[in-house]
Amino acid sequence: MTDLNWCAVTPEIVLLGMACLVALVDLFVTCPKRTTTYLLTLASLAAVAGLHLAALDNGASVYAMQKMVVTDAMGHLLSLCATLAVMGSLVYAQVYAGERDMLKGELFTLSMFALLGISIMIIGNNFLSIYLGLELMSLSLYALVALRRDNAQATEAAMKYFVLGALASGFLLYGLSMMYGATGSLDLGEVYKATLTGQINKQVLAFGLVFIVAGLAFKLGVVPFHMWVPDVYQGAPTAATLLVAGAPKLAAFAITIRLLVEGLINTATDWQQMLMILAVLSMTVGNLAAIAQTNLKRMLAYSGIAQLGFMLLGFVPTIVAGNTVSAGNGFGSSLFYVLTYVLTTLGTFGLIMVLSRPGFESEQISDLAGLNKRSPMLAGIMAVFMFSLAGIPPTVGFYAKLAVLQALITTNSVLLLQISIVAVLLSLVGAFYYLRIVKVMYFDEPADASPVAGGSARVLLSVNALAVLALGILPSGLMTLCAKAITQSLAG
Repeated sequence: MTDLNWCAVTPEIVLLGMACLVALVDLFVTCPKRTTTYLLTLASLAAVAGLHLAALDNGASVYAMQKMVVTDAMGHLLSLCATLAVMGSLVYAQVYAGERDMLKGELFTLSMFALLGISIMIIGNNFLSIYLGLELMSLSLYALVALRRDNAQATEAAMKYFVLGALASGFLLYGLSMMYGATGSLDLGEVYKATLTGQINKQVLAFGLVFIVAGLAFKLGVVPFHMWVPDVYQGAPTAATLLVAGAPKLAAFAITIRLLVEGLINTATDWQQMLMILAVLSMTVGNLAAIAQTNLKRMLAYSGIAQLGFMLLGFVPTIVAGNTVSAGNGFGSSLFYVLTYVLTTLGTFGLIMVLSRPGFESEQISDLAGLNKRSPMLAGIMAVFMFSLAGIPPTVGFYAKLAVLQALITTNSVLLLQISIVAVLLSLVGAFYYLRIVKVMYFDEPADASPVAGGSARVLLSVNALAVLALGILPSGLMTLCAKAITQSLAG
């Protein structure tokens, strides 16, 4: 128990050190474009991503900081993808932020500290370390949303996010404290052993579980804890919206796995019922509300609620008579789904930033009118992202939805088969508003015929769209990696 094992947390230590270095270096940068800070941040994140990639093949679960954290295959995969997501977000945001007086050292340091919080959440093996990571991420994101202090909409979004985020943290903390009271331990492994004995207070355990699920639902942004999502997505500067909509979803998935699966799998019959209800409600409300939206960012917010509801369906297949195959398939498909959702989200918000200009936020659906005539390449890229979110082949979104549905259907449960049918029908409803975007881009007349600039963001958009297509045509590599990561993590 005295072993700290510093080597296991090398990526997090490097990230912390470089975040402090970036903050110091930026004090001496006078260039308004912040080129030095920008390049140093990207180099630091690339180094952190390299460390996670190098450790990905090591399938063993390694405990560190007196079992406060655990580094395993799932942790390295999620941390790697979160790091790449933050790098992509900063590349997309560079020009956009520069035009809005947001390109300051704070943008880079807060992004790195948010990523550090995400990494700690992903590797947390103790209630305290998970909660500390959550708070570090949340506080950094509140500040990022409020980075445009002179913008009333952004400060209002930051206040809503802060108040509701604090409420969510309170829910989660209350649930964790009740779990501690019921099991007598903060360590996830010990909590698992305590629930296995069956000698703990069932009422306290049930109340704690309800509060934990509510806190997790807030962080994922699923119904009925979704009220902050549309307002924050719409009100925040698009650069901050992308930082909220991307990598933090991976952290929310990670703590859902850590808390509910690794710590509380013996109460699965209780929390799976709750997640089932949350998933169906999220898909219903998210898809129906998105139809009525005229603001693109708000539409994507409701779309995200529906997408994460679909992802939660992967947590519903249960362990039957000691056979973990159906549950493992479900968790693996959910991991694949959330990774591909973040990949597509990066591209959609990145494209909104590319289309924006000084004094003009390209965030209304009507702003995309006739985009094919202004820039056929960008219209094609946006169409790929919309097809992926709708789940149309050959994009990765189709395979992600198929993987989750397969995990449900192969359980041979009548209830899960019925839920699968509901999920497919609601996805058809969702296809309407995604295809409406394509119709607006290709068949409506442009209000503004000026060509679209792009720069480095245009190159990244192309790579992003190609990744969505490539993973849709050849999904087996990533799917195998997700299944292997989940299996190794749960075995450890």
